[in-house]
Amino acid sequence: MTVGIGTGGGVSAPSDQELAEYEQERPARRLRPALDVIISVWCAIVSVGVLLQVFFPLPQGTQFYLVIFLAAVLPITLLCYRGWKVPAVLNPFKARAHDDPGLTDWLLALIALAACIYPLLDFDGFLERRQAPTGLDVLVGAVLLVLLLEACRRTTGWVLPLVSLLFIAYAYYGGFLPYTWSLAHQGFNFDAIIGQFTMGTAGFYGTPLAVAASYIVLFTIYGAVLDYSGAGKFFIDLSFAAFKRSRTAPGRTVTLAGFLLGSVSGSGTATAVSLGTVSWPILRRAGYPAEPAGGMLAAAGIGAILSPPTLGAAAFIIAEFLQVSYLTVLGFAVIPTILYYLGILLAIEIDARRHGTTSAETSTQSARKLLFRFGYHFLSLFVIIGFMAVDVPPFKAVVYAVIIQFGLSFLDREHRLTGKPLFKALAQGTRSILPVAATCATAGVIVAVTTQTGLGLNLAEIIVGAARGLTDNQTVILILTVVLSAFAVLVLGLAVPVTASFIIAAVIIAPALVQLGVTQAEAYMFIFYYAVLSEVSPPTALAAVATSAITGGKVMPTMWQAWKYTLPAFLVPFAFVLTDNGAHLLGQGSFVGMVWTLAVSMLAVAALAVVTGGWIVVATTWIERALCVPAALLLLYLAPVTISAGICLLLVAVVINVVRRQRQAAPTEGSARS
Repeated sequence: MTVGIGTGGGVSAPSDQELAEYEQERPARRLRPALDVIISVWCAIVSVGVLLQVFFPLPQGTQFYLVIFLAAVLPITLLCYRGWKVPAVLNPFKARAHDDPGLTDWLLALIALAACIYPLLDFDGFLERRQAPTGLDVLVGAVLLVLLLEACRRTTGWVLPLVSLLFIAYAYYGGFLPYTWSLAHQGFNFDAIIGQFTMGTAGFYGTPLAVAASYIVLFTIYGAVLDYSGAGKFFIDLSFAAFKRSRTAPGRTVTLAGFLLGSVSGSGTATAVSLGTVSWPILRRAGYPAEPAGGMLAAAGIGAILSPPTLGAAAFIIAEFLQVSYLTVLGFAVIPTILYYLGILLAIEIDARRHGTTSAETSTQSARKLLFRFGYHFLSLFVIIGFMAVDVPPFKAVVYAVIIQFGLSFLDREHRLTGKPLFKALAQGTRSILPVAATCATAGVIVAVTTQTGLGLNLAEIIVGAARGLTDNQTVILILTVVLSAFAVLVLGLAVPVTASFIIAAVIIAPALVQLGVTQAEAYMFIFYYAVLSEVSPPTALAAVATSAITGGKVMPTMWQAWKYTLPAFLVPFAFVLTDNGAHLLGQGSFVGMVWTLAVSMLAVAALAVVTGGWIVVATTWIERALCVPAALLLLYLAPVTISAGICLLLVAVVINVVRRQRQAAPTEGSARS
């Protein structure tokens, strides 16, 4: 990503290496120029093929396309990401100044290509053998499994491959468990397991990879086209120009820039790093300490993938699981997004008073001039929403947006997408999907085993049964199950990327919530938010770690500051699943219902801001903050009785704070008169 701003302070844009260092996926190799060009040509060809597939789909069907897509990206993944360390004698292609793949990597890439194209040799016969795979089918499938696990390990680490191996072991050995155990099943031999992975529609070529190959890759191409056409720079420039004078302007700027820049990046941590590199000098001049500034940057970056119009990759999977349009999922996220950014803005207002921040002038043009000159960058974003609103499929809508953004790029001489820039954008679009594709294909192992063994329903019964063992009250059972589910998703998200943690939780945890009366939409959105929020959750909080490195703040305090800014996003999802009126927060039900639940939830967010920020009119005491804790929780329950009680507690806290301020001001005024 190339972003920048004329701050007058010599702030430079973050390099690709800096961005990769803090990405959730491991950084790719630094290839020698000649090899990098070859890989880029291949990736650009794949991008063109993906775009053509939208309007000229292959007649053999979706699974045939997914086989080709995996054959195109898996070998490249093994070449572009580091494998095991090998002795130099076995790596004759490695150059000192570069990080080229070695002989082992090339062999693995060739084997991966052969294993991927094997089904294409006789595709109809391959599908017909689904119930009785041949020995060669099983052998090739097993090789492909090993290579996918290795690609996933290279891009995201050990956790997801190990979890996948545990699921495979369960599929094989589950038949040996005592039949009285809830987790016992009939058992499957190795041939049946591999057949499910490679020949079924719930394995490698299941919904996760289909979403990656049909939706996510198109959005990564679109993001790259936006970036190379200058949209990323414009969004940051506009954000800094929009707020110049007030003491809260720097914080508001960071929030707006994070929201806009996330449409280009698609990654919360990458957005936070890009934003932090440009914004930290200005926040420092405004008087922000390092830790609050780092927390604000992390929260702004993560908010980008919680918010329309793009959301995160998991949102596409939600649409596929629910069999609804992507626009419907965007509708689910509108009110939670408003509440999320309200919480951040209130925290910014409080911090500006607590830390005594000032305005920080920049040398950008006025917002009006920037909008007049470069406002066309918003057009392609509106095009996506507009086309989906008239029932154009999202994969076609985003291609139209790519075409429009390509044409608009010629309005800016510096960022015209001709020749080399266009080539780079197309190549970057496919390169960005490599870790996601490896993750989604590997996650297919978990989905396949869960489907084959009925594990999801069995675990749901165990989770709900554990809660029922503690109490007979249905409301308490639901609360316990939801709390345990939130904790499980957060813990899972600490170790694996957002997309993988969502998929695992969706097939294992969502059935437990549905069993207790929660709708699938509410359950999936609850899991989605907690999967994303794991990036700002201690003790790992990847986004906060990245921003603390930029600001020079201490890591753990920065994590807690990020948690403070994002607290509403942690609590609001509970309203989805615990309250009868929670569906209104997902845009479901009557318009009046959505309006009043939004209004009440905004009061709850304000109460939470008082708890974490310690300020109303003046700094609060522990009594006022203690009153706001139950006030926020009661308001979020969204029932008439609890709302009344919550408002009363919040009013009491406000009155106490106002009275204290008046008493503090009275002696000062008396001294002035005397």
